[in-house]
Amino acid sequence: MEKAFKYRMYPNREQRILLAKTFGCTRFVYNHYLAKRKDAYEKDGITFSYSACAKDLVSLKKEYEWLKEVDSVALQSSVKNLDTAYINFFRKKAEYPRFKSKKTHRYSYTTKYTNGNIELYENKVKLPKIGLVKIKKTRTPKGRLLSATVSQVPSGKYYVSLCYTDVEEVLFPLTYNETGIDLGIKDFIILSNGEKVENPKYLKKSIEKLKKLQKQQSRKTKGGR
Repeated sequence: MEKAFKYRMYPNREQRILLAKTFGCTRFVYNHYLAKRKDAYEKDGITFSYSACAKDLVSLKKEYEWLKEVDSVALQSSVKNLDTAYINFFRKKAEYPRFKSKKTHRYSYTTKYTNGNIELYENKVKLPKIGLVKIKKTRTPKGRLLSATVSQVPSGKYYVSLCYTDVEEVLFPLTYNETGIDLGIKDFIILSNGEKVENPKYLKKSIEKLKKLQKQQSRKTKGGR
């Protein structure tokens, strides 16, 4: 079973610059090969396959030296994502792939785990070309790490989603006990075993306010106002 664990990231100034470069480079590669595949089909009626794009990526990095400044696996994943978009289109599961725009202010890229290039620590995560980035760790996954997807949302916040396989599931023992639940006014919940759950404070205040409004409405009705 595969499962993703998402954490808030707090990159420093230098890391934010590197992340912006990676977002930009992966977007450039995606759009470049989308244009190339469209052009090949419209002009010659042929499909520029994933393997052809992946092979051409080597030449593209020589032509644009700045592509070498970012994680090479992230660039390859961008080509793979484009191929997946085409597959989903031909299977009628999605619309025709669109060019990515930086104006959306929502960016992401995915990189694969290989030879310890991605690691999760107590309060940091190691990412290729980025280094150790501070995170807010909420839980510790147990399994085999597959990939990391780094994203930035319109609010400017950064996140990393770590995908694991062979994740251990926490199973709770079956008790075979049945419990009835009754919603009340004085008590919020009354269980069939007699246990009572009090109303939350905000609910009590709302009920009291409602009673006052009902009394006021009743007086107005009796008085003709």
